[in-house]
Order: sequence, then C-alpha cells, then structure tokens
Amino acid sequence: MKKATLFLLATLALCFTANSFAMAPAKEIKAGFIYVGPVGDAGWTYAHDLGRQEMEQLPFVQPSTFIETVPEGAESARVINGLVRKGHNLIFTTSFGYMDATIDVAKRNKDIVFMHCSGFKTAENVGTYFGRMYEPRYLSGIVAGKMTKTNAIGYVAAFPIPEVIRGINAFTLGVKSVNPQAEVKVVWTQTWFDPGVERDAADSLLDVGTDVLAMHQDAPATMQAAEARGAYVIGYNSDMRTFAPNAFLTAPIWNWGALYTQLANEVHNGTWKSEQIWAGMKEDLVRLADFSPAVPADVQALVTEKANAIKAGTLHPFSGPIKDQTGKVVVAAGQTPTDGELLGMNYFVQGVQGTISK
Repeated sequence: MKKATLFLLATLALCFTANSFAMAPAKEIKAGFIYVGPVGDAGWTYAHDLGRQEMEQLPFVQPSTFIETVPEGAESARVINGLVRKGHNLIFTTSFGYMDATIDVAKRNKDIVFMHCSGFKTAENVGTYFGRMYEPRYLSGIVAGKMTKTNAIGYVAAFPIPEVIRGINAFTLGVKSVNPQAEVKVVWTQTWFDPGVERDAADSLLDVGTDVLAMHQDAPATMQAAEARGAYVIGYNSDMRTFAPNAFLTAPIWNWGALYTQLANEVHNGTWKSEQIWAGMKEDLVRLADFSPAVPADVQALVTEKANAIKAGTLHPFSGPIKDQTGKVVVAAGQTPTDGELLGMNYFVQGVQGTISK
C-alpha cells in the first residue's frame, strides 16, 4: 500500500539532486490527485486533500480533480491516464504502490509534471516527495513520556516497514529522553485503514495497562479507544482531537499544503525540475499539532524548545549513542545515521517491546 515498501529506498538511498530537465511555464495549473483511501478517513488521505484545497487557492490554479480509493497496481494506471486525457498538467499520485504506473504513464506524456509520494523512481517529468515525520514523532514521544503514569505506552502500528519502524523508534527515543523507565509496547495491525482492526489493537494495549496510546494508522479508531477508556492518546496524519476531546494530547501531522503550493508555483513559473524531496519541520512539511489543555505548560515549553532545536539543525532525534533491543550499539556516540540508514531502518531501539514481524 501507500508508502509501503520503503525497504527498497534503503538500497537506492535517495540522492537529492535535481534533474537538469525543466518544464516550460504553465499559464494555468490543472491539477489531479490520486488517493489510496477515502477523503473522509480523517488521516492520510484527508491530510493530502487539505493540501490540495490550500494549493487551489492560488489564482492560477483551476479547480482540481481528486479520485479517491484507487487500488494500487494496474488499476491506478488507468486512473492516471484518465487524468491525462482530461488535460491535467500536474498530477500527484499519493501512495507508494502507484510508483510504477506513474513512471509508465509519464514516459508517454513528457509535457505533464508528475509528483509521486514516497517512491524512489524519477524521470525527467517525475519527481518524488515525502517528509521527515520522525522529527515530530520524537517530540510527541516527549509528551507521552511526561504524561504516562504507568510507564507503559502503547503504539498501534500498521506494517513492519522502515517508515513505520523509524517512527516507532523516534517516538521511543523521545519518550526515553524524559522518562528512562517508560516502555513502548507495539501491536501490528497489518493494515493502513481498518477501523475495527485498529480499535481491537488499541483495546488490547489498554488491557495490559498502557495509559497513553500512539498510532501509525489512518483511522481515528485508536483515538476513540483512548477516549472511551480514559487514557491519553497521540494522533497522527491530521489533528484528530474532535474524535477524542478528553484523551487527545497532540499529534505529528502533515502540512502538504505548503509543498503543493510550492510545486504549483514552480510549474507555473517554469522553474520545476525533477528531484527527490525529503523535507522536515524546517520546511514545514511536517509539524506537531497544537497541544491540548491537558499538556502542562512546562511540558509544552520543553517540547517547543526541542522543536526549535530540530528546525535549527542542532538536535537530531537519532543522534547517538543509540542501542537496539539486544543492547548492541547501532548509532555510536556523536554520530547520526545517514538518510539511507534512516530510510532502511529495520531494528527496534531499546525501550520498544515488540518484534518486527516479516
């Protein structure tokens, strides 16, 4: 599914260099979006659609088109071709599994700009984009570490791929930075969007004494479980506090609008070039949602201080020394993993209770 096998990214290690090819200026932008889920998921697809709406406010952007719940694979090529036939000159394909279809369609339509989310294949008219979500994940871990009373924190996780593992590790490192006694318990759902499965996983974590939940899922089911059981919860993708007004603390969220607006301007101005974008909090592609009143002022101040340090480049969530679950040093003192190492992360850090199932 979307974002899904970023193992391949590790081998290719993303070279962030621009292609020399540039598109001609586009007087008007007619953008099309391919979504893997429903806009109403309140999560991944909903966040992308907020970005689409923000981009659409530019005066040279025509009303855009979005097609939701598009299966990955061959079916996505048919849908992308449909956008081409209808005259779209900027097409966003927002799931990892659309990668090959995007490249194939782009080969036959060199006058159209394609942007693929989370992939690693580019072409003269195809770029990729993703965000360093591990940065706000780390910050949300600080909040969880400060708010837990049982020192048992639950994490409802989708698939055991590097992206999700990286997020769990960053979150745990944030937790441990302020609360060395706390542990993060992981349950895998093997789905991005299945509210029933996600709710069962969240409840199973609450059943074993966790009092703060975090999630890498697209539905608000984890939020609702925490609300029903009197626990705290860290959201994901978008600000989901309406689903858990008493339980919500904060959430690592996407700000796709900033990037979509930038890319539309580049296509309009004729300055767009193919590149692989992996941006973070400094570029405002990822951020931490506003705190709920439940988060004490001193915790808010600490997290804000750490957020400013990340943006300034003086704090990296994965700066060593870091040990894995076995006690082996995986990042030496004074060292920071390369982007390739981060993109291929396949181990849990100390403090995580769970296994990386294959």
